[in-house]
Amino acid sequence: MPNLNALLRRAMQDSDHYVIELDYLDAKGQRTHRVISPIRFLGKDRLLALCLCREEPRQFHLNRCENVRLARAENFLMPLAVG
Repeated sequence: MPNLNALLRRAMQDSDHYVIELDYLDAKGQRTHRVISPIRFLGKDRLLALCLCREEPRQFHLNRCENVRLARAENFLMPLAVG
């Protein structure tokens, strides 16, 4: 199983074909399911990505990401319901 950074890099390098699905725990302790298009790493612990659920760029703390998987971009259209 590829590690988190490898999955994110793959989606960054081929953003026309791949997005990332993940479960995210926010600063308030709320868990949401997100679909994101990674843009770039912000240091070692954060990621800037287009959140397809919110339709805007968001920062994600890598240590709050769970169940991360690479997904085909063609299977998602904005806006997605936040779940």
